[in-house]
Amino acid sequence: MKIIITKDYEELSAKAFEVMKETVVSNPYAVLGLATGTTPLGLYRYMIEDYNSHGTSYAHIRTVNLDEYKGLSKDHPQSYAYFMRENLFRHLDIEASNTYIENGTAQDEQAECGRYNKLLEEMPRDIQLLGLGSNGHIAFNEPNTPFGSATHVVDLTENTIKDNARLFSDISDVPKKAFTMGIKQIMRAKQILILASSKNKADAVYNMVHGKVTEEVPASVLQLHPNCILIADREAASRL
Repeated sequence: MKIIITKDYEELSAKAFEVMKETVVSNPYAVLGLATGTTPLGLYRYMIEDYNSHGTSYAHIRTVNLDEYKGLSKDHPQSYAYFMRENLFRHLDIEASNTYIENGTAQDEQAECGRYNKLLEEMPRDIQLLGLGSNGHIAFNEPNTPFGSATHVVDLTENTIKDNARLFSDISDVPKKAFTMGIKQIMRAKQILILASSKNKADAVYNMVHGKVTEEVPASVLQLHPNCILIADREAASRL
């Protein structure tokens, strides 16, 4: 695992952008695995600024997202589909038909997971972006998720619900379940870029990098990936 430590979140975002732009420029037909949450917002801002200033094209790029809340439609303001449109896609020249995410309102969970598994098999990712949960989760793969897991529906832990409550008007509004890409599929990406910012991620960063590879800390599996880059700001990396 390559580790880059930055002085703050702004530098973290800039470094992440350098990695992402290299992928897009070197392969205009690349498949990007993308993530939601507050951590990648700086990266997305740099991508938009670069597109506006330098015209880096996403016309042939395809994207797949890690996860989506169960029960939220793609037009719900707190859905991840909406998040991606508002914070990235509508600001680029990417085709909406080339952006993929789980269907949060699918009635048949098993069929939806099967659909997404098939999609991921057909679209190997050139890079997979990840955030890091304070309990070591990646995507919505909570502690003790099997490393061999494929797309599945997960009951979100109390810890994760609290982490995500800042994005909702009330914690009671946070969905209790989500569709998520499995750990097995995350590990199949050619390159993984994981970002960690702020002091509350310090323990998770330490356990991911130096801890035992265990399903109790899902992110620890990244020690086994041949091309993984961790970019952490000084606070998140304070225990390294």
